[in-house]
Amino acid sequence: MFQTFVFSCLCLLYLTGAFCVEIYETHTISAMEGDSVILHTDVTDLQRDNVLLWTFGPQDAHIAKINRVHNEMFHNGADGRFRDRLELDSQTGSLTITNVSTELNGLYKVEIVIENKVSSKNFIVKVYAHLPIPVITRYCPQNPPSSVSRYELLCSVVNVSRVTFSWYKGNSLLSSINVSDISSSVSLHLEVEYQDNNTYSCVLNNPISNQTQHPDITQLCQIHSDDYVHYYGFTEAVIRLALSALVGVAAVAVLVYDVNSR
Repeated sequence: MFQTFVFSCLCLLYLTGAFCVEIYETHTISAMEGDSVILHTDVTDLQRDNVLLWTFGPQDAHIAKINRVHNEMFHNGADGRFRDRLELDSQTGSLTITNVSTELNGLYKVEIVIENKVSSKNFIVKVYAHLPIPVITRYCPQNPPSSVSRYELLCSVVNVSRVTFSWYKGNSLLSSINVSDISSSVSLHLEVEYQDNNTYSCVLNNPISNQTQHPDITQLCQIHSDDYVHYYGFTEAVIRLALSALVGVAAVAVLVYDVNSR
């Protein structure tokens, strides 16, 4: 799990009725599906007269609350997405979200009333799906073995979103595409010289993880000995047949000439 600050700390104070509101920094927290995310309030000990409220999304839907007598209250949300996923620390008010999924992406806010002063803190949670392992396939030219000079590599992944998909030669980036919306299939092509000794890699990554596949260049487009035998055996048979035909034609021509001359 990764946590960053989107904005530096804001120290804005203004009066709203009898309350003074402090707005603190906004945090961005990145996590993988299945992880647990902790949203810290930075409060060490809530008192009996303190009130705490956690909300989610642009509509500020209530998801957790501690009232003045420390009774904890939870809300699963209208669609039940938070069911059995919330844990609230009654001492600090920090919220733990377990087994996170991409449907829990969004803005979380906490407001704490302490001695007629409201402290507010915001969190942006970004949950990323686990990355599949890229699959590399090859396409070899349909030419005689002696004329094979280049072949094509195809690196593919399925069902990905919010990722970058790239080909590298060593540490040098050769090509790259960004996938924002979920895509059923994404592929990247690469042409490689025959007997190329460079190290290539196909990389799929998001901000917190990556999957890398290396093609085995030594095993790509190899022509086996039986392929040579088959190719050259077939070629030799064709040549023999052609020579036999030429000899036959020549023999007939000589015979016709000899008959006509008599």
